[in-house]
Amino acid sequence: MDLDMLNMFVIAGGTLAIPILAFVASFLLWPSALIRIYYWYWRRALGMQVRYANYDDYQFCYSYRGRPGYRPSILMLHGFSAHKDMWLSIVKFLPKNLHLVCVDMPGHEGTTRSDLDDYSISGQAKRIHQFVECIKLNRKPFHLVGTSMGGNVAGVYAAQYPEDVCSLTLICPAGLPSTTDSKFIKQLRELQESKCIDRIPLIPSTPEEMADMLKLCSYVRFKVPQQILQGLVDVRIPHNEFYRKLFLEIVDEKSRHSLHENMSKIKAPTQVIWGKQDQVLDVSGASVLASAVPDCHVYILENCGHSVVVERPRKTANLILEFLALLHSIDNNKKQA
Repeated sequence: MDLDMLNMFVIAGGTLAIPILAFVASFLLWPSALIRIYYWYWRRALGMQVRYANYDDYQFCYSYRGRPGYRPSILMLHGFSAHKDMWLSIVKFLPKNLHLVCVDMPGHEGTTRSDLDDYSISGQAKRIHQFVECIKLNRKPFHLVGTSMGGNVAGVYAAQYPEDVCSLTLICPAGLPSTTDSKFIKQLRELQESKCIDRIPLIPSTPEEMADMLKLCSYVRFKVPQQILQGLVDVRIPHNEFYRKLFLEIVDEKSRHSLHENMSKIKAPTQVIWGKQDQVLDVSGASVLASAVPDCHVYILENCGHSVVVERPRKTANLILEFLALLHSIDNNKKQA
């Protein structure tokens, strides 16, 4: 082998080695950066674009795909301490010609965080209405989807702004009383009795606490490497003080049962999706909604916990599409009658 050929192999090997070493270094030293890159890549792959909208001096961050058309736009509200990218697993299974909007909830990710803001469920619903008006999403009634805390906000929004919402999907929503205490509620009671309320199970600060939170939220047992757990914690730690403040706000008497207090005002056809093995918010909440909301369709998913969006994304996407198709069919029949 001559010297030129040897040099070529060395250069080629070095070119391949650099990105591999960079990936390994990121995984070992900066796992949080790798997680951010992962979401960035996934958004690009699915065609989701990030934009900002301003209401006076307040900024909303959101991602979207598609344009408004003859079918209703879909607005998605994430849960406590999550962000707009949590919906990507469902976006993957939704048609590209649907107009989708995923917004960072007040104080989360790219949306403004202010100590003066009202983070009660009602306050968050008002903020989301400001966002909707900013991007003119309510030129035509849209389909609203919310999970957990976002489900609580979505239900209250549908009750307070009925002209904006043509239909509603609530996924394991908070804000309801239940006949059975979940594992999470029992843990909170124990922490209150021992006066260790700072150790909220949904606000991890170590990889071990993160692993415990994932077990609490999921029926499916995901094998998450230690480095990824560390990365997930690193991303959250700078925000944990805000999460504690927000958590105390949404479990306060003013917000704890907001959805329950407003559910009789919901006029839009409503779909409820709940994991049967939910350990955070007991599945009995589904029957509470079914008995109060006139046009309510309930789907209980077997072998599924609180993180329905992550555990059963394809099934959830299909249920939403089937629900929208059913409503479209009913609407057409009314027009023809």
